[in-house]
Amino acid sequence: MKRIKLACLLLVFVQQVVLGTHDVYIVTMEGDPVVNYRGGVEGFPATALDLDEEMDVTSEAVTSYSLHLRRHHDNLLDSLFVEGTYEKLYSYHHLINGFAVHMSSLQAEFLKKAPGVKHVERDMKIQKLTTHTPQFLGLPTGVWPRGGGFDRAGEDVVIGFVDSGIYPQHPSFSSHKTDPYGPVPRYKGKCEMDPVTQRSFCNGKIVGAQHFAKAAIAAGAFNPDIEFASPLDGDGHGSHTAAIAAGNNGIPVRMHGHEFGKASGMAPRARIAVYKVLYRLFGGYVADVVAAIDQAVQDGVDILNLSVGPNSPPTATRTTFLNPFDAALLSAVKAGVFVAQAAGNGGPFPKTLVSFSPWITTVAAGVDDRRYKNHLTLGNGKLLSGLGVSPATHGNESFSLISAADALLGSSATKYSALDCQRPELLNKRKVQGKILLCGYSFNYISGTASIKKVSQTAKKLGAAGFVVAVENSYPGTKFDPVPVSIPGILITDVSKTTDLIDYYNSSTTRDWAGRATVFKATAGIADGLAPTLYNSAPQVALFSSRGPDVKDFSFQDADVLKPDILAPGNLIWAAWAPNGTDESNFAGEGFAMVSGTSMAAPHIAGIAALIKQKNPKWSPSAIKSALMTTATTLDKGSHPLRAQQYTSSEMMTLSRATPFDCGSGAVNPKGALDPGLVLDATHEDYITFLCSIPDVNHSEVSNIAGSSCNSSSKVQRPYDLNIPSITISQLRGTETVKRTVTSVSDESETYSIMTRMPPEIALDVTPPALTVLPGASREITATLTARSVTGTYSFGEITMKGDRGHLVRIPVVAMGFK
Repeated sequence: MKRIKLACLLLVFVQQVVLGTHDVYIVTMEGDPVVNYRGGVEGFPATALDLDEEMDVTSEAVTSYSLHLRRHHDNLLDSLFVEGTYEKLYSYHHLINGFAVHMSSLQAEFLKKAPGVKHVERDMKIQKLTTHTPQFLGLPTGVWPRGGGFDRAGEDVVIGFVDSGIYPQHPSFSSHKTDPYGPVPRYKGKCEMDPVTQRSFCNGKIVGAQHFAKAAIAAGAFNPDIEFASPLDGDGHGSHTAAIAAGNNGIPVRMHGHEFGKASGMAPRARIAVYKVLYRLFGGYVADVVAAIDQAVQDGVDILNLSVGPNSPPTATRTTFLNPFDAALLSAVKAGVFVAQAAGNGGPFPKTLVSFSPWITTVAAGVDDRRYKNHLTLGNGKLLSGLGVSPATHGNESFSLISAADALLGSSATKYSALDCQRPELLNKRKVQGKILLCGYSFNYISGTASIKKVSQTAKKLGAAGFVVAVENSYPGTKFDPVPVSIPGILITDVSKTTDLIDYYNSSTTRDWAGRATVFKATAGIADGLAPTLYNSAPQVALFSSRGPDVKDFSFQDADVLKPDILAPGNLIWAAWAPNGTDESNFAGEGFAMVSGTSMAAPHIAGIAALIKQKNPKWSPSAIKSALMTTATTLDKGSHPLRAQQYTSSEMMTLSRATPFDCGSGAVNPKGALDPGLVLDATHEDYITFLCSIPDVNHSEVSNIAGSSCNSSSKVQRPYDLNIPSITISQLRGTETVKRTVTSVSDESETYSIMTRMPPEIALDVTPPALTVLPGASREITATLTARSVTGTYSFGEITMKGDRGHLVRIPVVAMGFK
């Protein structure tokens, strides 16, 4: 009776008010989603299964309970609000019990008070976190042969890509020149039809393709004239990440008549399932992403790659880890899905991560051993280094230089920023022809309205012998990448070298009384920059890669969780591109792109995780994550400690020794991850206990968002008691004892000797000093940390377990001493 009264009162009141501006809200409800439901609702049998069982999403139990939840969502909204004043966008029922709804803020306030409603949160935006690497990581010789060779690497493992879609015609995703792909019976995803060609987006290699845009449309961000209302990739980002993880092996990367090697995914035989949530103009919305994740897990993906993340830590909850996005991923992990997420591109500054939770594998971006360098030789003998993936000037000869400023057609051209060399009609072809065109680098390049590719097109149209783009002003945070071009060209990024170039040009150019150039005596030659140089000082943590420490709330207090988790290649990665992609103006219209970002690092881990899953199909996501982390290396190819690119006080780039806040446990080692010896496993209950142990956490929020209650009768836990392959204590007062349980995944028993390394500010002792672990058995180690001095900074160390059968297990340890 009370519920009917409340509903009637709300209905009458809503009819009497003028509804305000509508937003999208994500609502979580009482009652378990499919993955957690163990019965209790009359007429609906349990749907949750033990982890070693595979859920049949088409079963009558799952179907009927899902329909029950959807109807409950509809009935609640119908009972509270007038039809037409709101729009339900999605019902979430597989991973979380809730829905996304487009309504006014006043309606959202009413909804918060409705019976059965646990949490209401306004939707927020997400952003992109934007192949030589198989050889660099040792896959062809050390890993693929174990799975039957590259043509079987990742066989029948399904990787879901929550991204900007896919360009299915690309050879990296073709099924024509490969062994036939059979069905994957456990995968139930659907394939949308291309509205233009009326062809399916799937071909055997691609097994699922769907798009999610209801929240974007409701928010008014979706422009159907620009965006594709289909899984087609109009951005390029999604095709690139899918190819890195699971693209076909041996695809020639050709551009401007030159082959830059052959591209391959980490798991070239893995299947691709596409869940498009990102769009050209605005990125995406969490409500669409949660719907995509819910659908992907329901469809039966094995791995999820998320090269996307929120713009900042969530503000609606007290702790970072409690939000619909991370809660959906927690349920995905419970369902057996491994999740790789990009760390973010906010580096090198601390606390810039956009991936927070311990059940997610957060991936930092590394610079691999391949660098594209080039140089310009001036007529006075000076060599100016720069970036330019281009052929050399004809015959390796020198040509006269002409500045764009001296080639302008009329003074009115200055209003068009003609010095950027973006518009050939503004420059005098007769003057430029046969010379090297000297262009300026302005903020237009950073904003995306100017590109090196357009300079190349301008120079080519004017008949120039080549071009130089010179950076005269330092723009903090600017990331300069080499761009492949069809004519000789180079970007000079060092301001001091630009000064040398301009001084030489001015001193060698004769001008009349009005300052007009009449004789051009400055000459230069551009070297061949098509071949990369290989370095042993790799990998390094890329400058842009987001750094820890992890944060536990919106006030950016440090969390007792190590993030990022691992480092993978993410700088200058060649992979497939959508010819209509708009994400990188320098690769517009191309079939391949060389792109940088933690977006590129995450699919390396997703693909390698697929190889581990193929070999060990029963391993949990946390076991796969442990195998990746405990076998990661902290040394570069030259056997020196990993280094991280940083800024000096004068904003110049420098290198410093990498810490776990830069690279997590270290650089991924695929061969080691396939045979880790020991793993540290964690269950769904362990993650719930972790959430409940966070200081000042609201236990009702844990229940409302994560869907599981805190057990007050259990012993008091601390966040750093979670059984993950790292130990992080943000406030170490006195002495703390931490336990970790290791489980053997070897076929033979092995005896491990245990060693520790820690700076003198923190004492670290581990017992026992040695232990023997039988196949399949588990043993416990105890680490005791004591603060010896208070420095106000973190100390970094590690626990190393060396087995007598060759396994090496590393657990990074991070702590800051407090009084």
